[in-house]
Amino acid sequence: MGTHLITGAGSGIGEAVTERLAERDEELWLLARDAGRARELEGRFPGVRAVVGDLADPDKLSWALGQQALPDRLDSLLHIAGVVDLGGVAELTPKVWSRQLAVNLISPAELTRLLLPQLRAAQGHVVFVNSGAGLRANAQWGPYAASKHGLKALADALRWEESGHGVRVTTVYPGRTATPMQVKVHQQEGKEYDPERWMTAGSVATTVLAALDLPRDAEITDLSVRPLA
Repeated sequence: MGTHLITGAGSGIGEAVTERLAERDEELWLLARDAGRARELEGRFPGVRAVVGDLADPDKLSWALGQQALPDRLDSLLHIAGVVDLGGVAELTPKVWSRQLAVNLISPAELTRLLLPQLRAAQGHVVFVNSGAGLRANAQWGPYAASKHGLKALADALRWEESGHGVRVTTVYPGRTATPMQVKVHQQEGKEYDPERWMTAGSVATTVLAALDLPRDAEITDLSVRPLA
């Protein structure tokens, strides 16, 4: 049984990964943005432990985690939380850019930094659930794509830096997935949402678990998964 800390466990891909790991009786720690969300997650997933930390405010993560019990070892840290707001470069304000960079890039970097001792102790695995936007940037997707391109760079640098400690690093790049975030994206695009067109969150969860379950003598570095057209 492994010990895992998951962000974004409340919905979409994060929820699907949490359900899969819970079915395997793994020890789960879930990051929640506030105490109310923490109680909600602990009620939804019996046996898990919630840790409170707001990814929108990365400067306070160190203080927040320092006030709470944390596992001594981590077999994996799963970065799955994310936010998206579309718009053109000509119209978006620094507030929109800052929020997406904070949640999607800076907080994953800070959370990883804070939990590296536990990951090193277990020779654990850091998984970044990125996006197709982490490999290309389309019109209206500037801030989100910038945050996800940065997340790829973070993962690549971390892999080189931590390989000597036995820490594995994987980036998963899902295409469009039928999640609440995708509903929001379609609303912003002004398009009708049809979940049947896209992958399920469970399909992406299967991909994440495949990376986690790989034997210790190998590492999946980058893995793209797309809806079957």
